[in-house]
Amino acid sequence: MKTTIILGASNKAERYSYLALNKLEEHGHPIYLVHPSLSEIREHKVYPELNKIPLNSDVKIDTITLYLSPKHLEPLIVEIIKIKPKRVIFNPGTELPQSYEQLKKSGIEVLEACTLVLLNTNQY
Repeated sequence: MKTTIILGASNKAERYSYLALNKLEEHGHPIYLVHPSLSEIREHKVYPELNKIPLNSDVKIDTITLYLSPKHLEPLIVEIIKIKPKRVIFNPGTELPQSYEQLKKSGIEVLEACTLVLLNTNQY
């Protein structure tokens, strides 16, 4: 199972991040949700910031999937690198090419892809 952080989680059923939450659950992936003004989505705790997620040496983050606009995402790249996920998925509309090299130099795989498509096609 690939532990995943959804950065830009939403409680609105029509949002792609909400659909990704459903698909990740369907596939049994452990998840952490991040949104600055939500405290819970369904039964899941939502953290206001990446650095508020209680990570320790036993928790390895495989994927951070992004659902934020590039202007909101740019200041978070350093926090993403501190978490050391194996990969970061830039979903459509979140692309931030100027950050890709920085992430790659930190040993993080960068994907411009759709999390929903990856899950639906068993490529996640």
